Amino acid sequence: MYVFSAADAVSPAIQRTRDFLFRPFRWGTYLKLGLVAIVTEGVGSNVHSSSNSSSSTGPGPHSFPGFHLTPMMIATIVAAVLLAMVVAFFVCYLITRLRFAFFHCLIHNSKEIGPGWRMYSAQALRFFWLNVVVGFCFLLGMGVIAIPFIAGFVKVFQEMQPGGKLDFGLILSLVLPLIPILLLLAIAGIVVDVVLRDFMLPHYALEDASAGEAWSEVWTVIKAEQRQFIVYAVLRVILPTIASIGIFIVLLFPGLALAGAMAAIEYGIHSGFADATGGAYAAGIALQVFFGVVSFGLALLAGICVGGPVSTAIREYALLFYGGRYQRLGEILYPAVAPPANPGATAFA
Repeated sequence: MYVFSAADAVSPAIQRTRDFLFRPFRWGTYLKLGLVAIVTEGVGSNVHSSSNSSSSTGPGPHSFPGFHLTPMMIATIVAAVLLAMVVAFFVCYLITRLRFAFFHCLIHNSKEIGPGWRMYSAQALRFFWLNVVVGFCFLLGMGVIAIPFIAGFVKVFQEMQPGGKLDFGLILSLVLPLIPILLLLAIAGIVVDVVLRDFMLPHYALEDASAGEAWSEVWTVIKAEQRQFIVYAVLRVILPTIASIGIFIVLLFPGLALAGAMAAIEYGIHSGFADATGGAYAAGIALQVFFGVVSFGLALLAGICVGGPVSTAIREYALLFYGGRYQRLGEILYPAVAPPANPGATAFA
């Protein structure tokens, strides 16, 4: 088992990413793994739900001119919101389960998603609900912090009504104290995300640990090496940001050129078939749809080709750093090589 510092883990993480994605290189496997990496690292963040509520003050109910909500419309809106929440929760669960499958691929250097998807179904479900509880507590804390500011924002809203005078001094007095609070909340969110995904998830997967057991082990390791974990958290945020900025700069002009070419093609087709009727008009629509799909496919391909390695390297970096401090994970990443059964026979062969 190798113990890497936060800085020393960067180079082997890049090497493992290169070996995992490119040795051997197959386009289909590369695109599959790259897409999974992007979904689990980019889109597949921890579950955080948000809710917005509004209230009106005055002698009677407030309604918008010319717009009246019937009971049927209200029921439809409520049903649509509930359906959207159910779908969102289900998608988040699938992403969580996919994250466990990708974890299995990386620690065993396997290109197959299926084994990990089936193996960790129970652990992924429990980890998903842990994320839901943590997200709810995070939102509850945000709500408590926001309570002192509610009255001030209500007053600003009332003054923005017709005939009211906007008090910019009051707005500044409300916004300025929020800036450091929002910054602290962002840092807290990053820390929670790193602890859950980078440190607690391996315990769920490899030990079938409960939330309390996983957190107890993680906290013990963090207390023993506080400085290294702080450096790791900083690099965990900075390195992907730097990589993303560099990739954006490199691909900016080729991307603009390609987007401009596709836009010119679409405009030319639209102009050429603007006065067409019948079959010619349908052919023009079909051509526009075709090149639109091609444009989307090229953008998706570029995103996977660029984002896949970056997302995979993030996960490899997390595994290597924590693997040196979690024995079971470290032994899987770097299995011990058994010595020869008869060293003397080897030496004299």
